[in-house]
Amino acid sequence: MYKTSKQYDEIAQKCRNLFVNKMNDYGSAWRILRLPSLTDQIFIKAQRIRQLQENEIRKVDEDERSEFIGIINYSVMALIQLEKGIAEQPDLNSEEATKLYNKHLKITKQLMENKNHDYGEAWREMRVSSLTDLILQKLLRVKQIEDNKGKTLVSEGIDANYQDMINYAIFALILMSEDSNEEKY
Repeated sequence: MYKTSKQYDEIAQKCRNLFVNKMNDYGSAWRILRLPSLTDQIFIKAQRIRQLQENEIRKVDEDERSEFIGIINYSVMALIQLEKGIAEQPDLNSEEATKLYNKHLKITKQLMENKNHDYGEAWREMRVSSLTDLILQKLLRVKQIEDNKGKTLVSEGIDANYQDMINYAIFALILMSEDSNEEKY
């Protein structure tokens, strides 16, 4: 479990660095996005990963790793939006946004550690393509919950689905780095 925690933190740091750099470039323009817009952005990234996994020819010079990082960062943005609500104008500076990013990633990592304890790191035996499919399944669930105006009868809420997507994307990046023996996340 220590190995997973360390790998998780390394990937989280790379994702956070990209988030902070984009905050410096664009500010918090993402704060105006409604949850369905963020969900759709994540869906586009997950669909692209699936296409990359199924197709041999690539016309854009980006690989699955950058798309998984995008899923992580957009999911954290969605969790921040759930907490703070949608803004009419960008309203967070880089420091405030990073603090919220860290808060939600910490909560999500704790969820991963709890589930890893109960499931015995079963994800390590999974294929990256299966993790992609699970992310897509979570996205379809979120879309249905959004269509139901956030109401569920017996299911976990939207936040838990975003957290699971973050964890699945991080697991995929860990598996990909182990398969290639590189640190390309």
